[in-house]
Parts: sequence; C-alpha cells; structure tokens
Amino acid sequence: MFWRIFSRLLWASRGRLALALLAVASGATVCAALVNLDWDAGEKFTREFRALGANVVIAPAPSQDATPAMDENAMARIDALHLPGIVAAAPYVYLAARVGEQGSAVPVIVAGTWFDQVARMNSWWKVEGQWVTGRNDREHCMAGQDAARLLGLSPGSRLTLQYAKQQMRCTVSGVVTAGGSEDSQIFISLAAAQALAQLDGHIALAQVSVRGEAAAIEEVMRQMAAALPGLEVRPVRQLAAAEGQILERIRALLLATVLLILALSGLGVLAATAGLAIERRRDVGLMKAIGGPVRRVMRFFLAEAMFIAVVGGTIGGGAGLLLSRWIGQRVFAAAITPRLVVLPLTIAVMMGVALAGALPLRLLGRVRPAEILRGE
Repeated sequence: MFWRIFSRLLWASRGRLALALLAVASGATVCAALVNLDWDAGEKFTREFRALGANVVIAPAPSQDATPAMDENAMARIDALHLPGIVAAAPYVYLAARVGEQGSAVPVIVAGTWFDQVARMNSWWKVEGQWVTGRNDREHCMAGQDAARLLGLSPGSRLTLQYAKQQMRCTVSGVVTAGGSEDSQIFISLAAAQALAQLDGHIALAQVSVRGEAAAIEEVMRQMAAALPGLEVRPVRQLAAAEGQILERIRALLLATVLLILALSGLGVLAATAGLAIERRRDVGLMKAIGGPVRRVMRFFLAEAMFIAVVGGTIGGGAGLLLSRWIGQRVFAAAITPRLVVLPLTIAVMMGVALAGALPLRLLGRVRPAEILRGE
C-alpha cells in the first residue's frame, strides 16, 4: 500500500518534482566536479609548478673560503630519507672556464650536474637535439642557446673546455632553451666538472624540487636540514610561497563555490516543496480524516525528498565526474582521476540539501481534517 500511494503521489506532482530533481541534479553535478577537482588539484597544480624548476636550495654555510664547497655525500643522505615529496635533486659545480684553443678562447660559465635529475626538474626546457642520458657521461655536453649562438655550436659540434691547467673535449648533444641564466651556460656531467676543477667528491650546491603545499614543503626542508647538519637548506621563496598561497586560494574558492551551489540547490528544492505543500493539503486532510497518523503521512513526503536526493545526486554525481575530467583537460591539460568515493559523498550531501529544502512539508502536519472536509 505504501509504495502504491507513493508512486501515485510522485506521478500526480511530477511537474514540481521534476523541478526539484533538476535543482538537485544541477547542484550535485557542479559540487561533484569541484570536489573531485579539489582532491586532484594539489597534485596537478604542484605538477605545473614543478615545471618551473627547483624550489629548495642546499648550500654550504657561509665561511671564509673563497669557493665554499660541500661533500657530495649530501646527495646520498637526501636520497636515504626516502621523502615522497621530493621530485628531483640535482648537485651543481660551477666553473668560470674558457672555450676554444689558447689565444682564441672565449669565457663561459660551465655547470656540472646530473642530467637525468635536471631533465626531471626542468621538463619545460626546450632542447634542440637530445638530452645527455648518462649521469657520468664525460663525452657529451649541452649548451644554452645564447652560449651556442656566441660559440657557433649546434648538436654534434665538438668543443674544448679549459679551466686552470685542465682541459676536456666533448660533443654537444643538445642546445637548451630555458629562458633564464641557463641559456648562457655550458652543461657537462658532474664527474667531468669535478675532474676539470679538481674537486673530487665535492659540489657547490644542490637544487631540489619538492611538491606539495607550503606546510608539506616546510616539513621536507626540516627533515633535510636535520639530515644535513652544517648545511643551509633554504627555499626559493618566489616558488615555494607562491605555490602554497595560490593552492590555498584555489581551494578556498572551490569551497565557497560548493557552498553557494548547495545553497542555491536548497532554495530550488524549497520552492518546489513549498508548492507541493499547498497542493497536498487536501490529500493530507483526507488521510488524517480516515485515521492516518501524522508520522505515517509525513513518511510519504520524506520518501519523496529521499527519492529526489538519491536520483538527483546519482545523476549529478556521475555527470560531475565527467565534468571534472573536462575541466582537467582544459585547465591542466591532464585527465583528472575520477574518484568513486565522490559519488556516495555527493548523494549524502544532496540528501541533506533535500531534507533542508523539504522543511515546508512539516506544515502539512498542522492541517485540520475538518477544515479540509468543509472545503476551507
């Protein structure tokens, strides 16, 4: 009997119920999309920021040495921490060397590093030719575009580097366009730079790319500082601060939007149920006149609210997951991972919205059967 009456009530008020269902489904679509996007926003956003390079620098503490250096074992200690937030870590040795034979040599800054880590840290660099694949490859090097233009270099060119009384020859594997000071540098492997400068086992500094919010980056820095006593671990403020602040603002904006959409959905349900309350006065009066208790009568209307929430939340939740993928492609140029937990969460939230919007139906409990039967 309950389901027969319930189905007839749904069909009799299908117009207003469709309006409420549309309000819930629309709100659920936007909310599910934004919640799913928020859960992936941190990863996608920090991935975009990691394309800007390192955001943490490790360097020797200030000293009286003209060229302070630190032990290369610091890189092994960083790796031993197994911190999931570290994307890449690259050591550097810088030399003011010369390119060419005696008498015609041109001064140039040479950077010795690990090419595999630099490639991961600076994936946005444009390379004409190829990256050097071997971490300790002494036969190949890379040139910034300004240095290549000055020296007339291209992929496959041979060049001679001189530093103090040492010299080395290498083949240019690729020409780098970085858009910064790197464009005027020559890149060689760390082992080659150490041999050229006679700095075996020492480096000048290390650059680290750490993903995460500001608090996560600070925690990684704290752990690295504890593992590297005597060394300075400092952030690249422009990147670390901007990343944390912008991510927090984006999440605050998403939260505010979700709350606004929920409020609007609640108002849509409220408008529809207010109309239902007026239409159902006669039905409620007759039910109460034939002995139906108020609790049983209200059960029909609560079932309607739950029906609207479940159906609207399911439709909207599924559409929201698809919408979040579309937003991810447009904004991050990467697919947002659909999280199935968003669907039941969306349905639960919509149930709360539907119950809040169904508050006018409580007024039906005050309907007096005598007034209805008299036609008032």
